[in-house]
Amino acid sequence: MTLRSNGRARLRRLVALALPALLLSACGERTSVTTAPIEPRAGEICELDGMTLADFPGPKGQIRYADGKTSYFCDTVELLSVVLMPEQVRKVDGAYTQDMARANWETPAGHWIRVEDAFYVEGSRRVGSMGPTLASFALRADAEVFARKFGGKVLPFSEITPNQVRLDGGTTHDQGM
Repeated sequence: MTLRSNGRARLRRLVALALPALLLSACGERTSVTTAPIEPRAGEICELDGMTLADFPGPKGQIRYADGKTSYFCDTVELLSVVLMPEQVRKVDGAYTQDMARANWETPAGHWIRVEDAFYVEGSRRVGSMGPTLASFALRADAEVFARKFGGKVLPFSEITPNQVRLDGGTTHDQGM
């Protein structure tokens, strides 16, 4: 085998390995790479209740699915109830909430952080779209400052349970939904 034919053989192997991935990407298939958050458009509505996100205070959420769909949520309780749902079967590329140390509570925009990296304040006096909510923060220190000012307990994502984000009230004791 000459050097030239050896190079062609490597090129054929490379093409054979790369072609299926290239074809899948052309068909709209997604890889397991986490998808970046997308700022909701004006008038965007909540996946669960149809409420307009911009009409309510407090942190919002979004889930980016592997099929390309993005679902928005007007409250962290709604977002986390879906994220922690044991029967969730759609592949999630990324789930995000907002860093409320940087976003305006009354009209939050931008400052998206990964749900699993956030610290949450449960039981504060600040309310979201559905009443009591979990305030979200990128840094524990910011969550602790918020908790001292507005009450509540700081929890990392790993300590949030499905019972805490039940949509029938859970630990927030909100029976409004």
